[in-house]
Amino acid sequence: MGNETVTAAASFCDIVREHARLRSDTSAFTYGDEVMTFAELNEGSNRVANALTALGVTKGERVAFLGKNHPLYFEALLGAAKIGAVMTPVNWRLAAPEVAYILANCQARIVFVAEGFSEMLDRVRTETPLVEQVIGIDAPDHAGTDYRTWRDGFPANPVLNDVRLKDDALQLYTSGTTGRPKGAVMTHGSILSSHNAGAPEGKKRKWQEPVEGDVTLLAMPCFHISGTGTGIGTMIAGTNAIVLPEYDPTKALDLIQNYNISKIFLVPAAIQILLNQPGVRDTDFSRLKYITYGASPIPLELMREAMDVLGCGFVQMYGMTETSGTITALDPEDHVPEGSPRMRSVGTALPGVELKIIDEAGAELPAGTVGEIATRSSKNMSRYWNNPEATAETIDAEGWLRTGDAGYLDADGYLFIHDRVKDMIISGGENIYPAEVENALYAHPSVADVAVIGIPSEKWGEEVKACVVVKDGETLSEADMIAHARDHIAGYKCPKSVDFIEALPRNPSGKILRRELRGPYWKGKDRAVN
Repeated sequence: MGNETVTAAASFCDIVREHARLRSDTSAFTYGDEVMTFAELNEGSNRVANALTALGVTKGERVAFLGKNHPLYFEALLGAAKIGAVMTPVNWRLAAPEVAYILANCQARIVFVAEGFSEMLDRVRTETPLVEQVIGIDAPDHAGTDYRTWRDGFPANPVLNDVRLKDDALQLYTSGTTGRPKGAVMTHGSILSSHNAGAPEGKKRKWQEPVEGDVTLLAMPCFHISGTGTGIGTMIAGTNAIVLPEYDPTKALDLIQNYNISKIFLVPAAIQILLNQPGVRDTDFSRLKYITYGASPIPLELMREAMDVLGCGFVQMYGMTETSGTITALDPEDHVPEGSPRMRSVGTALPGVELKIIDEAGAELPAGTVGEIATRSSKNMSRYWNNPEATAETIDAEGWLRTGDAGYLDADGYLFIHDRVKDMIISGGENIYPAEVENALYAHPSVADVAVIGIPSEKWGEEVKACVVVKDGETLSEADMIAHARDHIAGYKCPKSVDFIEALPRNPSGKILRRELRGPYWKGKDRAVN
């Protein structure tokens, strides 16, 4: 298969064009009963490219998508990429003020909206005056322009544009340390590098190599690198992706058995939910070759059960939006039921990825010493959108990107995550920064002070806890705080529990001592991530 594909592509669009020529009838995406072949994907995206051009969209301009997973999202992403425009998928789980901020920040004039989210867009239109055109993708609740009608009104001839490796291709928003999300900009080059496009087979690990007939279940959300990265990866590989609008373990089991699914990416919480489904032990997993997982560690007992029930290879991945996805992996050979020291790691660097552990000043630390993990490769994002200060804090002049995670490298190059330098919480695979939650809670008129921490959770890995100081003479309940938060931020960011305390611990300069608040909940654990 590798001999037939483009090996010197200037963008991932080139590879899709070649797949459309070489394997035109091969399924690219399957969605329920609807199948989109590579020829149809290429033709439809050409029409989108022409349609966007007619709307005045130019190279470097952002277009946005709000909705659950859909094959037409990837067609629109590809069409935008063909003219050098940049797709920005918006997290549909966010509250209206958060959606409005992202649409305004990315400056999108064109927004694609999927079923169920037209009302959300209507609510934020007064705060997003730049939005000129909303196009509904199979969205009966959208009264305006229909995507298929709009697309099919334009020719399928290729659009001639000078799209290069260095050009922006995708913008994904990450949680912000200061309470505002940041747009991480990926280029065509970083995306191709992330998927080893054009790399010799010897430079890929066995589980990375595309195999004719592979079928991937795309179950993670496309507003994450895990979802969009999976879809772009199957487009590059020339294989079929079965698209779920959102993760549904019952449907996932049915698809695994009836669609011969061979590969899936899941977060550990999703694996646990899958294993708890009735009938899981009666499902035929014989075609399932690999489950790749990441975003948080997985307990050994859960891994043992997954290996026993699913019977496939497991690959733990470590990476982030800012690295266009995976930079290290723990291979199936390192997953053993009895457990091993290496199973506590996130594996070794993928080809082309450099890793080092640094101190606060940026000096490299020796093996076995805990510090901040830094990485350098062509997979790294180019920058944060319109945020040079945050970019400079994250990527140095030599191209090293600070991950915000604390860990160490052993003598064999295995990376172990120990803690987080940044005050980030990962709950069910979602990144949550305390500042976002604190800003929302502090807006309550009865709150004098507030700090948010992550505490261990059996189901989600970690969950959000708020520590609140109430103003003198005021009264507040846990339910009051959680309800208030839900009006301002996404439900998954809201605290699951609230402690009311007399005062927050602070150092002499006034900084909250989160470790003191976290300490009792992480007592007895050998690492401060779960």
